[in-house]
Amino acid sequence: MTSVEQQRVVIPNSHGENLVGILHETGSKDLVIICHGFQSKKERIPMESLATALEREGISAFRFDFAGNGESEGSFMYGNYRREAEDLRAVVQHFCKKERLITAIIGHSKGGNVVLLYASKYNDVPTVINISGRFHLEKGIEGRLGKDFLQRIKQNGFIDIKNRKGKFEYRVTEESLMDRLTTDTHAACLLINENCRVLTIHGTMDKIVPAKDALEFARFIRNHRLHLIEGADHEYTSHQDELATVVLDFIRAVREDKYMHEQLQLCKRGANFIKSRV
Repeated sequence: MTSVEQQRVVIPNSHGENLVGILHETGSKDLVIICHGFQSKKERIPMESLATALEREGISAFRFDFAGNGESEGSFMYGNYRREAEDLRAVVQHFCKKERLITAIIGHSKGGNVVLLYASKYNDVPTVINISGRFHLEKGIEGRLGKDFLQRIKQNGFIDIKNRKGKFEYRVTEESLMDRLTTDTHAACLLINENCRVLTIHGTMDKIVPAKDALEFARFIRNHRLHLIEGADHEYTSHQDELATVVLDFIRAVREDKYMHEQLQLCKRGANFIKSRV
């Protein structure tokens, strides 16, 4: 059995904020990066369970907190999709400079949108796995912000979100709301290179993001596979093993493809360019 070492790794993003993550080091050159969702962190399911499943397969994995979440520095902000894609960019570049082969980037919920945005802008990862991402970002807002949220935020400039006990959780500014509303998922899907293999996984009993959103990703991403997990909720609470099996099967197939070696060379060239600019 492969010996696994878990290492705490700190990576600065482009804003000078330190991103904190856990590297599940198996000794493999391959590395899978796992991204969490809204108001989540690297320790939550399915991030930790997927990293564990990958390490059992002998594949190194890195799960980290976006800026303003978990242990990472920075302030939490609503929306923030493009900025989190740049956080992911910092992580990819960090490991590319160490000549690791980024086999895949995986994102759960909002993280699913982030990995797709990343792939639409940077063509340096051959595999993207979108777990329960939302296609229609204009939907699902009222459930968090309440009715007439646009009118109220334009009147006051912000909306404070409180939990069920009335305790303050976070502030949504007009700027951060517009960041979400102007993030064009459809356009991002169309920009993803046809050589990039994308897997969308969604639970049929997801009460947070409807499973029909997964069908939209399948419509607009060229090299795409869709897998629905019957009875699974948004966090795959009772379906962790099935989720891991679907993810591992997809990654195994891609690892055997010769295109992966071309991506490593791309990563190396990018790392050398970065070094030359420092």
